[in-house]
Amino acid sequence: MAKKPVTDPNYKVIAENRRARYDFAIESDIECGIILAGSEVKSLRTGQSNIADSYAAVENDELWLVNSYIAPYKQAMFPHEERARRKLLVSKREMIRMWNATQREGMTLVPLVMYFNHKGRVKIKIAIAKGKQKQDKRATEAKRDWGRQKARLLRHGD
Repeated sequence: MAKKPVTDPNYKVIAENRRARYDFAIESDIECGIILAGSEVKSLRTGQSNIADSYAAVENDELWLVNSYIAPYKQAMFPHEERARRKLLVSKREMIRMWNATQREGMTLVPLVMYFNHKGRVKIKIAIAKGKQKQDKRATEAKRDWGRQKARLLRHGD
């Protein structure tokens, strides 16, 4: 019997943008820190957030997460705004790379997953991506279906 890998108790996925891999061709991804208020972190601990409709933008040499949703925390003395713009923390080199990708190459910055890392800090994985057209989406779907069919054939030996 195989042993289960030891998982870190602090690591927890908060929100995932599953549709991003279907709608965009991912070129690369970057782990970013995020500046949050205390009530936002408390709300994230309960798992009440959504990054499916959000995107990242480079403005005035700063990286911002736009249109992400973090539910209000009921017990907070100073409540936060649900869809506020939140500042992301990346190195200067990464910022320049993202600015070049979006402004010169026509790429988009899409959040993939928001999670608590092994230290218990909120991190967000941002992808530099290019939007897929309808035929690209169909090709990806056909490749995925063929992979499933191939696995099924290997399993059953038909």
